[in-house]
Amino acid sequence: MKRFFTLLPLVFLLLAMNEKTAYQLFTSEGKATDTDKMLRELAKADVILFGEQHNDSVAHALQLLVTQKLFQTHGSQLVLGAEMFESDVQLVLDEYLSGKIKENNFEAESRPWSNYTTDYKPLITFAKTHSLKFIATNVPRRYAASVAGSGVESLTSFSPEAQKLMAPLPYKIDLELPGYKNMLTMFGGSHGMGEKGNKMVAAQALKDATMAHFILKNLQPGQKFLHFNGSYHSDNFEGIYWYLKQQKPDLKIITISNVSQKELKKLDKENRKKADFILVVPEDAPKSY
Repeated sequence: MKRFFTLLPLVFLLLAMNEKTAYQLFTSEGKATDTDKMLRELAKADVILFGEQHNDSVAHALQLLVTQKLFQTHGSQLVLGAEMFESDVQLVLDEYLSGKIKENNFEAESRPWSNYTTDYKPLITFAKTHSLKFIATNVPRRYAASVAGSGVESLTSFSPEAQKLMAPLPYKIDLELPGYKNMLTMFGGSHGMGEKGNKMVAAQALKDATMAHFILKNLQPGQKFLHFNGSYHSDNFEGIYWYLKQQKPDLKIITISNVSQKELKKLDKENRKKADFILVVPEDAPKSY
């Protein structure tokens, strides 16, 4: 708890100063931009996928700042959601946000990540304070583990109640997407879902498809959905983005990717076109763990 109260104010102090001392924003093509310009573009989106490096304190502080600014514009039409909460804890999350259960019960039963206090609690607290919906979008890890171990077919053995906690079956898996192809190379997979690499990709795809499913399920006309996820789930307009577009081609989606570089003046070539906006932080920026 002490770490939360000491680290986050330090990061906000950096953000309050010249933002270039803490981070630099770039467009997809590598043109330097700033937070205000990015926020004007975000206001036009139906869905914002804010990709993060999970231990990047600057990114987490900017996530809260973006949430605050979008709330000023959109009020209760803003909906929040996150990879960090799995769909089977939605009831517990709703009970806490509505004041029906105590914080210690929520934290004991929602399986928060180890960096919850420093990195995600401020977002949950903001949602609670302002009566915003917060959606647990990720698939329960036990089902992703089942796919990784036994393949996609294993999901059909689960009950109808269990299947409501994931993307509708069967979900599409495009092994030609570059991100998934890279995973196949990493794990030594090829064609055929019985191989280890293919199973790992299928588990990753289940997470991406499920997050897209619960974003769309909880997005009503006129609302704006701000989603927090690891950058690898939306980088290069793949992952969650791809699944959203499969179901809603006309959906206006803006992505943010979080990277680190030695220098902030210029976007490294390998980081270009990863997202609509690339958040670059110094390699020695504060880390929450």
